[in-house]
Amino acid sequence: MASPESPPTKTLTASCHCHSIQFSIALPTSSLPLKIHLCHCTICRYVHGAPCCFHTPLPDGVDLDFIAPSSKDKLTSYTHPSFRSRKWFCSTCGCHIGDSSLTGEVSWTISTAIYDANREEEGIWKFNSHMCPGSTGDGGLSGVFGSVDGVELRMWDVDLPAVDSGTSSTTASVPVKDKPALQDGNASDNPDTPADPDEKLLAQCHCGDVSFHISRPSPEFLTSPASSTWLSPIDKTRWLASLDLCDDCRLVTGTNVIGWMFVPVDHITPALPSNLLVGSSKAYRSTEDVVRTFCGTCGATVFYWCKERPEIVDVATGLLRAPEGVMAEKWAVWRSGRLAWPENGLRYHEGFARALIDGMKVWGKERGHAEEFVVP
Repeated sequence: MASPESPPTKTLTASCHCHSIQFSIALPTSSLPLKIHLCHCTICRYVHGAPCCFHTPLPDGVDLDFIAPSSKDKLTSYTHPSFRSRKWFCSTCGCHIGDSSLTGEVSWTISTAIYDANREEEGIWKFNSHMCPGSTGDGGLSGVFGSVDGVELRMWDVDLPAVDSGTSSTTASVPVKDKPALQDGNASDNPDTPADPDEKLLAQCHCGDVSFHISRPSPEFLTSPASSTWLSPIDKTRWLASLDLCDDCRLVTGTNVIGWMFVPVDHITPALPSNLLVGSSKAYRSTEDVVRTFCGTCGATVFYWCKERPEIVDVATGLLRAPEGVMAEKWAVWRSGRLAWPENGLRYHEGFARALIDGMKVWGKERGHAEEFVVP
């Protein structure tokens, strides 16, 4: 008697930036398109260092097939007593690949930004929702755009402790050291009220092993030549910030976009060592002149540093604990008219990149941010 034919499948391949992790997944074509959720919860932001994470649950039983010499042994896992899934990231470059079930069953929620398939292959992905936008305090990217490829995204706030396991949003919110209470307000609440020069902004990963504070521009910095480069005429009490769509950042974070705030090294406390390693940080040299750091415990992206401007570090904005919300508008002047490396984002997924690019232009104009500035 002839055996029934196996259902047709589609194979997708994934890789981190350093290529230590490479694997494929074989998906039943009946499960496509996979629905992408942009999760804005505190767990996802503080674990990735990004404004949100991009993920989708795989059909039950679909496992990762590692491509030699890659193996699961080259991943670091991270969990917490409140978690209902285990998170995995590359031990070398910090790229998050997804979450697996704690029950031992083959059940994965994958980071969708590291796969070779994108919008060019219609029917693979479908952007479906902004998950947990209420945890951002200000809406985050859910307030920047609401649709992708003409499809309206569902706004989906989840009661995290009560959600079934299977996605990276299925974990209870973890108390944060020194986390301030959320307050109403935006960048232009009190434009005539000077910022407190002694005020500091906490930046901290999810596990808390990487933690530091950012200061306001000092009087010495304000009178230095560097102030004309690294401060905006809009507000010299806030640092410049930009969203980044480059392929390198995508493959070291496992997210389609990351935000950076540009801060002088000497405005960070405790004082940064020359290797930029804070707490449990690890360093990854993505090119000869670029060093990136990430938490070796939970995998959060922390810093980007380049040889061309050694006095400045780019701080991953997903770590910022600003009382006003994820966009940290009382601390950051965002470049809203242009994202970094838009051509990379448009090539990888045109629909998402276009929604973000166009949305930032409108959001920035409404919120009083800079249309343009140049990062050396």
